[in-house]
Amino acid sequence: MELYHNDMAICAQKVRLVLSEKNLTPVLHHLDLRAGESHAPEYLKLNPKGVVPTLVDHGIPITESTVICEYLDDAYPDTPLRPRDPIARAAMRRWTMLPDTGLHSAAGTVSVAIAFRHQENARQLSMLSGRARERARDLLMNGLDAVLVPDQLRFYDRAIGDLARQLDQTPWLAGADYSLADIAMVPYVCRLCQLEQSWWWEDNPTRSSIARWLARCKSKKGYAGISTFLNPAYLGLMSVTGTRASSQIKAILDQSKSTR
Repeated sequence: MELYHNDMAICAQKVRLVLSEKNLTPVLHHLDLRAGESHAPEYLKLNPKGVVPTLVDHGIPITESTVICEYLDDAYPDTPLRPRDPIARAAMRRWTMLPDTGLHSAAGTVSVAIAFRHQENARQLSMLSGRARERARDLLMNGLDAVLVPDQLRFYDRAIGDLARQLDQTPWLAGADYSLADIAMVPYVCRLCQLEQSWWWEDNPTRSSIARWLARCKSKKGYAGISTFLNPAYLGLMSVTGTRASSQIKAILDQSKSTR
């Protein structure tokens, strides 16, 4: 088994959480995304989209992090990560699909607007075309003032609110047990922590369940799939820029609430 990944990429973190929880130890190939390694011809043969992660098992490449997580639970059923009950499994999939239906885009936009715009380079911009390039250029030039940012912040904030409401009802997102639902969401909550935005729930009594859930997630053995790979250089940048950005983010979210 082999895993092509990046240390700080959220989708790679999801897959590593599953691998670590199941005590699976693939051969790791770290790709430097800012150096364009995910667009090297050899890698594009495995993953034509040029994104991470890609799992290669028994010589077969498997792409898309949500698909990889379910594959791993099918192929390696020890330490099962999906509920047996069909209703609970449906509830799990409500959360596992959320990143693919907007949350990942929101997290990427917010991360670039706050921090990663200071690392972006011409090589990465050259990989995009058309509308995607214009949006990326806007983010790089204007940060939190970019056109896309308010809507993406609102989406992210609604997801955090939904998370808290579910955790007020059940200890884990799909019910009584830790599952792929929690694995799908915890990297997005950790990203906000890394960006110094934990006030989204720490300063809001109606979201206090998130801190308790996050602590439980971090106590799982699989959390090594995130903690072992944290990149100090990224963390330093994210902390500094995130702290500076907090007041503007609060203003954007407050304005959104006042106009509803």
